[in-house]
Amino acid sequence: MERSVRRSMWTHTAQRSRRARRPYPVRTVITRSQGNTSCFQRLPAEVFHMILDRLSGWLFKRCTLLLPTEDRLTLISSMFSQMPCFKLEECTAAGCLGFYGYGVFLKTMISGWDEVEWHRVLHFLCSFTNLLPKIKMAVTGTPGVSCSLELQLRLFCRQVLLDPWDRWLGKDTLFWLTRILKPWPMVLQARLLFILYGPLMPDGTLAWQGMVEREMSHSALWNLARVIILLYRTDWTTDTMQTILEELIVLPEVWHMENVARLLVACGNTVCYSFLANKAHNGQLLEVSRLIVHIILVCEKDGYSMNWVVRMVHQVCQGFNTSERFAFIQRLEDMFSEVTMELIEIVTAGNHHEGTGPFQTLRSLLQSSARFHAKFLLHMFLQNE
Repeated sequence: MERSVRRSMWTHTAQRSRRARRPYPVRTVITRSQGNTSCFQRLPAEVFHMILDRLSGWLFKRCTLLLPTEDRLTLISSMFSQMPCFKLEECTAAGCLGFYGYGVFLKTMISGWDEVEWHRVLHFLCSFTNLLPKIKMAVTGTPGVSCSLELQLRLFCRQVLLDPWDRWLGKDTLFWLTRILKPWPMVLQARLLFILYGPLMPDGTLAWQGMVEREMSHSALWNLARVIILLYRTDWTTDTMQTILEELIVLPEVWHMENVARLLVACGNTVCYSFLANKAHNGQLLEVSRLIVHIILVCEKDGYSMNWVVRMVHQVCQGFNTSERFAFIQRLEDMFSEVTMELIEIVTAGNHHEGTGPFQTLRSLLQSSARFHAKFLLHMFLQNE
């Protein structure tokens, strides 16, 4: 009897439990085409900035994984437009890290995307920042007049697009760099390259006049040199390199000759030889001779091997027949004498003393001349054995 009652109670409880149970909700999946909203749209700008600073782009990338590229970029635009630090010419804070954070975020966001998607990102950035009209204003105006705009363009392009990918200027950096340069004619590409990678003065402005009036150090010119090396190795023809370099070294006026020589030395053998050989082929022997004299001087000052210059001169000479070769060497010797006399006149006219700039340069020139001629004679002697 007791067992029967217990069985009846258990049956009644189970039936009541089944009647009270509700069906489980159907689980849904949001597809790329359906997911048109995001929690990021409801975040205050301050919170979004905190996520950007602490988590970079990973959280945003994962939360918008199912969205198409256009919607992701629209979300970025809607949030970044609320923050002056991410917009050209709107943040006046010194040392602001906005562009740096933008670059880290963007790199994290688009890593692994294909080139077609990167083109969409570039189009979005150009629209969002009004980039192309601003570049046009900077490269068509007088160099240095719009110094604030020049520096803003330099910071934005370097910190957002170029430097985050910069592992000795690899293919990713090349993608962004060529897309920034290609819309412009070569004369304006030269100006844009200087804005992006040219040396800066101590006050933080671009050294437009500094390149004309004073010697710049090897380290100041290194970034410009290595981007020229990259472009010549991967994208530029010899004629393109020649044209852009010719335009570059007269901005805003003809550069101090040691700065031209130091840039060519920093660019290395391939660029330097191609530049000199092209000029020699076009009959510009006077300019080639003056450049070689200053390259020899720069190598003496900066501690480079004189053997490198000797091999360079020998390479250039190979492009001449025998009579032209002797004429070129005679022109080079005359140029040594001419530059030496120019320095002597500067030293004596200005009452410069030992230890001052012109006097030191004169001494370096005499030393470099002796070293070069000794190495050159030895090289020619060994070649004839």
